[in-house]
Amino acid sequence: MKISVCIASFNGEPYIKDQISSIFPQLGSEDEIIISDDNSTDKTVDIIKGFNDPRIRVYTNKFRNPIFNFEFALSHCNGDLIFLSDQDDLWNANKVKIVSELLKEYDMVVTDCEVIDENGLTIHDSFFKLRNSDKGLIKNFIKNSYLGCCMAMKRRILEKALPFPKSIPMHDIWIGMIAELYGITYFCNQKLVRYRRHGNNKTCTAEKSSYSLHKKIVWRLNLGMSLLTRHLSIKMRR
Repeated sequence: MKISVCIASFNGEPYIKDQISSIFPQLGSEDEIIISDDNSTDKTVDIIKGFNDPRIRVYTNKFRNPIFNFEFALSHCNGDLIFLSDQDDLWNANKVKIVSELLKEYDMVVTDCEVIDENGLTIHDSFFKLRNSDKGLIKNFIKNSYLGCCMAMKRRILEKALPFPKSIPMHDIWIGMIAELYGITYFCNQKLVRYRRHGNNKTCTAEKSSYSLHKKIVWRLNLGMSLLTRHLSIKMRR
């Protein structure tokens, strides 16, 4: 099965070369890395093009929003198995092999990860322990534990998740909820990613949320309405 790795990049110069280098050895000749770059002002795009490998396709956009930057990358991938990747993490050498095997049985796989800082030093030894991660629609609706950089899915889940509604709080919780509704999800306890947190991250995942209670409630109302609307749309297409 063809594998697509989808990355949303923005000013990823310090780390993106190491991240892509950790992914490439795990891919076959027919696999691909799709990168949507959100108009980076540093050397991110030059570094990506410097790999000079036909398996990489990079697009330059101007979303100023990681949700729709990821949506663009996902909408341009051709794989049967789709892996999400951040620009600044590191993949363990056996990640693709392990997850691809699990996707023979499941529709969505989420792996554990080690949380590291900008220097590669461990902050938390397990994201799953930190967030009490596990499957469950209601559980994750209340407190999301779907982490994009640790997620991979079959194409059938992606087809139901696209296009993204405009009011979702983040791409990973949306895709996770779609997988809960229409597939079989599996949380794998193996730590297959070194998930980097630093001063320029676009999300506060792995740190205590700074968002107000009001904002959290509004986000969940929007998420719930988006899920209901998508479910009705899918039913009408059958």
